[in-house]
Amino acid sequence: MNRLAKIAAAAAIALGAATVSAAAACNNDASTETVLGAGSGALVGGLASHSIVGAAVGGVAGGLIGNSIGHSNNRDDCRRAAARHEYRRDRERDSYYIDRDGNRHYY
Repeated sequence: MNRLAKIAAAAAIALGAATVSAAAACNNDASTETVLGAGSGALVGGLASHSIVGAAVGGVAGGLIGNSIGHSNNRDDCRRAAARHEYRRDRERDSYYIDRDGNRHYY
């Protein structure tokens, strides 16, 4: 039970650390998520197997998973930024008034 408790605690810490960088920017940089994934994977792999090889395998697997999550966060952030920009552009385009002569004036 002691080994299972250590693995569960390491997984909880790794999950908590991974959510810290959830607010990624639209800059195609996933290095923070990759490093966090590799570190937490190495920690969990080392505790689960009690060997350096397990830590190395966990680190590589965690790094790949963290990189994938980082790129997914970047895509989502880029989509949100593009939607916000499109909304602003539509509002600016539709901001006008028509004077008494029927001419349209934009703000």
